[in-house]
This record gives sequence, C-alpha cells and structure tokens, in this order.
Amino acid sequence: MEPRISYTSRLTTVLTMIGVAVGLGNVWRFPYMMGSYGGSAFLVVYLFFTIAFAIPALMAEIALGRETEGGTLVAFTKSLGRRWGKIIGYALVITVLVATSYYAVVVSNVVYTGFFSIFNGFNPSNLELHQQGLSNGIVQYTIGVVLISAALFVVFKGLRKGIEVLSKIFIPFFVIAIVYLIFFVFSIEGATEKLFNFLQPDLAALTSEQVFAALGQAFFSVGLGGTFIVVYGRYLKKEESIPRIAAFTGLGDVGASLLVSLFLVPAILVFGLDMTSGPGLIFTTLPNLFAQMPSGQFVGSIFLLALSFVAFLSLTAGYEVISGSINREIFPKIKRGNVIVAIGILQALLMLPSTIYPDLIGILDMVFGSGMQVLGSILSVIGLVWGLGKVTALRQIFGNSDTAWNRFALAWLKWVMPIVLLSVLVGYIYGLVT
Repeated sequence: MEPRISYTSRLTTVLTMIGVAVGLGNVWRFPYMMGSYGGSAFLVVYLFFTIAFAIPALMAEIALGRETEGGTLVAFTKSLGRRWGKIIGYALVITVLVATSYYAVVVSNVVYTGFFSIFNGFNPSNLELHQQGLSNGIVQYTIGVVLISAALFVVFKGLRKGIEVLSKIFIPFFVIAIVYLIFFVFSIEGATEKLFNFLQPDLAALTSEQVFAALGQAFFSVGLGGTFIVVYGRYLKKEESIPRIAAFTGLGDVGASLLVSLFLVPAILVFGLDMTSGPGLIFTTLPNLFAQMPSGQFVGSIFLLALSFVAFLSLTAGYEVISGSINREIFPKIKRGNVIVAIGILQALLMLPSTIYPDLIGILDMVFGSGMQVLGSILSVIGLVWGLGKVTALRQIFGNSDTAWNRFALAWLKWVMPIVLLSVLVGYIYGLVT
C-alpha cells in the first residue's frame, strides 16, 4: 500500500481547498447565472444554500475522503458496497471527464481573452477581431491542448511539489487583484448607486428553475459532487478539524464570488451593458466593458490574468480527480505517467465537440455542472452517514464529541439534506420535461 500523502500545513490545506473551490464557477459561471436566473434574488438564495447545504456537504465529502483514504471509486465502494459503489463511482468519474473537457474550452477562451487584452487592449475597432479569434476553433483547441498538458504536468508533480505550490501563488494574487479592481470600479461615478439599485431582490418572483440554478451554483462553485472534495479530503491530516476546513473553504468561495460581483456588477451596469448574456458574458460583455472603461487595458488585463490563474487551478483539480481514480483504483499496475498521457489524449478528443459547437457548453453545464454535482453530493452524504454509519461520521467530523449540536448536525446530514436536495432535483427535472 502506498504511503499516505498529506498537506504540508494548515495554511496550504486551506489555500489548496479554496483553490479547488474558487475558479470559473465564481467568475465565469456566477455572474451569468445571477444575471440569467433572478438577479439579486438569485444571490440571496445562493447564499442560503451555501450556508445551509453546501458547507455541511463539504464536511461530509471531506470526511468520506479522509475515512476511506481513496478517490471516488474507493470512497463509494467502501461506503455503499461493491456493486452500487462501483456503478456510482464510474458514473461520477465520467461526469468529471465530460465536465473538464468543456471546462478546458472555457479556460482556453479566458486565456486567449487575457492575452488579447495584455497585447492589444479592447477598443471599438478591435472587438470584432477578438470575437473572430474566440470563435476560431483551431486557435481555441490549440490553447486548450496546451492547458491540458500543463495541468496534467502539475498533477504529475504531485500534491506538494505541484498543486500546493501553485495554490500558494495563485490564490493570494487573485484576492489582491480583485480587491484592487473593486476600489477602482467604485471610483467611477454612479457605480455605488447602480449596485444598490441592483441589490433589491424580488424573492416572490423566483421560479423552481431559478431556485435549482442557485442550488446548483452553490454546489458547483465549491466543487461538490462526490469527486473533487472527496479526493482532496483524503490528503487531510487526521488531527485537522473538518468543520473548520469546510467553513474556510465554503466562506472563502462565497467571498470570492461576492468580491468578483462587487467589481463586475456595478461596472457592467454603469456602462449600460447586459447582465443576462449567459455563458458568453465574460467573452462578449466584458470586452465591451473594458473598451469603454478608463484604463481598460490595464484593468482588463489584471482581471483576466487573475481569472486565468484560478481557472487553471480548478482544471488541475479536475485532472487530479481523474488521475487519482483511474491510476490508483482502476489501473494501479500501469505507470502513473502513462495514465496521465492517456488522460490527456482522451481529454483532447472529448474537448472537440465543445470547441466546434460552443453553444453545447451551456447545455452540458446545466447537466454536469448542476444536476450531476447535486446528485453526486447527495450520494456522498448518504455514503457517509448511512453507509459508513453514525459512529464513523461523528468520529471523522466531530472527533467523537457527542454534544447536542453535533447530534443535530448529523441529523441534518442524515435526514434533511438528502430529502431537500432530492426534492429540488426532482422538481427541476419535472420542470424540464413538462
């Protein structure tokens, strides 16, 4: 049996877990989901779901990973039995394979847009040129292959020499860059007023589809789904507090979404641009924004560079999940380097449809970015509390501290979360088919 690898310190644990969570979910997905699914009302529901469901689910998934000391397949096989555990494990690994393939296309779009901003800047005369490059499948596919190769190289270097090193650099840079941009945008006349007008939620107008979208965003954003967090949870030291790490991760992710929104929302509204342009928001609306904004080339370049960094971290996390599951649990006798090369080839093939038909990304994202992640997280909760049992869950999450609050938390995980999450998921599916 291979020696157990763990994070080097509490700081690197928190930064790495936040690095898994913070990514395009906060900057690409969150603004367009908020704009398309209810505005500030979506924000309120998203915050509620994060605190009430995503953070408890984080605790369950981290505990499942640390208890089973394995990836997705091992975790579900040990918790739900060999037959159903393997079926669920394979299904979730396939989900990550598909999700990372279209995610790689989005990351390549971000990187291309960032380089365009750095070397050209955005102005009314070159916006069409940017869009031509963005829709050039060969260019985007080439960038995507380079990014996949780079991310897999980081995975090959391992947790401490690869993933932790990048997390310690990229996450602080992202936070510093976004805080600077917030101060910058609020120096523009009318930004504060526009933001306050936006922050007037009409909760009564929310539909079941919008509620599900908020739930899916809460789970997508922090990387839930029985995959990312389970795999990264296996590296958590036995003495580390799971509630503390889950809270830092969940609140850090929410903080990133709010910081990005404090920059993007007032900026977009001040310049009269469209918040509801869907998955293409940062590739159509933002170039127009930076073309009009004072110091647009500098501001846009800083923002897109920070976004590229955290997006790359999330892509790397996806390949760590795939590599860990395939290498350690499906083909343990094959050399790790060979498995990583095979993953790269498979991803290059799976990326083609999303590169050729970009509209496919939005459809895949609702299925694999919302539906399957909610389902995978439900199964993780069931696997921990029902499969491994109350005693194991209590030991992993609370260190056998049997207080009234801890018993309530376990009851919440065991009964409330599966029922509520399944109800929302079924309601969403019913809404789609009727």
